[in-house]
Amino acid sequence: MANENQSKNQYLAGICANIITISYGGFCGWPSASFLQLQSKDSPLETGPMSSSDVGWVGSMVCVGGALGTMFCSWFADRFGRKKCMLLVALPMLIGWWIIPFATTPTHLCIARVFGGFAGGGIFTVVPIYTTELAQDHIRGILGTVLMLTFNFGILCAFILGNFFSYEIVAWIMSSLGVAFILCYPFLKETPQHLLNNNKVKKAEKSLKYFRNIRALSHEWPEHFKFELDKLKGDVKQGDDEENNAITWRDINDPKTRKAFLIGIGIITLMQFSGCFAMLNYAGNIFQESGSSLSPTISTIIVGVIQLVGSYFSTLLVERAGRKLLLLISTLGIALGHIIFGTYTYLDVLGYDVNAFSWVPVVSFSFTIFIASWGLMGLPYLVIAEIIPPKLRSMGSMACMVHMWITGLIMLKFLPLMTEMMGMHGMVFAFAGICSVGIIFMIVFVPETKGKTIEEILESL
Repeated sequence: MANENQSKNQYLAGICANIITISYGGFCGWPSASFLQLQSKDSPLETGPMSSSDVGWVGSMVCVGGALGTMFCSWFADRFGRKKCMLLVALPMLIGWWIIPFATTPTHLCIARVFGGFAGGGIFTVVPIYTTELAQDHIRGILGTVLMLTFNFGILCAFILGNFFSYEIVAWIMSSLGVAFILCYPFLKETPQHLLNNNKVKKAEKSLKYFRNIRALSHEWPEHFKFELDKLKGDVKQGDDEENNAITWRDINDPKTRKAFLIGIGIITLMQFSGCFAMLNYAGNIFQESGSSLSPTISTIIVGVIQLVGSYFSTLLVERAGRKLLLLISTLGIALGHIIFGTYTYLDVLGYDVNAFSWVPVVSFSFTIFIASWGLMGLPYLVIAEIIPPKLRSMGSMACMVHMWITGLIMLKFLPLMTEMMGMHGMVFAFAGICSVGIIFMIVFVPETKGKTIEEILESL
């Protein structure tokens, strides 16, 4: 009960911080249903139905904004604080949504996607750092998975709303979440670690008391609180001794730091080239081309529900099974799901009668996304925030996230082309092969971080 009381405000802060993540999830799920409408002969755009090239550009522009947002917000979060940075990302998120209803050309939609992507870059950079710095070790994993739980909930909201409303109405509805986040913003506190890094000791003590739910007004604080505060002060003091916490080449070139960076880059590469994120953005088109017995919009809703359930399982398992095991199971499951999906589409191409198995695309894709949500689509952000040394955490997260957006841009822009050149079966078989290589990578290089302090994690590298 004591632990639950201590953790209450940490959970509250984690949930409030991720309201904006729901809005960004909707932004990523929006194309799935909207592209079907925008590519139809009844397209509301003045330029007429969107071409495959237009779809590729509109889909991928979110990654251009994401890279810009990651670089800017990494600097902003260190300079002005994690809390202010989260408020900053709410504005481009709102602008991105508000441009969509007035868009008359694919170019306008590209601009909207850049703004939304900028917000997404900030969200996936600062929110994991914020929750890692405010959380105690025993709930750090749970709070880390809330990011993907809320992100996937936003995707599902966009899928459902897209089935009942036009894409303009969906944009107005989803933009209200940005306003809700701004209303919750005053209840968030800056992290103790950032305040101490800026020599704001009293504010840091007050912040830590809030996050540990300690209401005592005297200086007779619980022993665990004094120990944690002294430890944080010691970490900052040690950083001050190293030339005012300035990052040097020696810090970057440290073997453990290099290994942490390479692990982060490797996990992000695997996450993107597993194909899950790109296929989600084009889920409606994929189901339309696969010959599924269900309509594309209903199929995407089913996948969205399955994905959300998978994310919830991740929050339950992350502090029980551990990060590494979940990543391995998740990647193996993705490879299996791709093989099943690819086999069905390949048999269809060869002319075999697969009508009796028309349920396979929805089931196999749902399984792939479900198992991906356990680990590979959510845990990389948490693992990266845990394995990179605190002094280099912002810079390291920025480097990994920029890499994520660049690889995401490649995947989103060229996935329609890959489908045309290789066929649906060839594309998903390629993704399955990449996942197989990724399993070996994780077995050899990725450390287990469950229940360990930051020091223990760094020592294990």
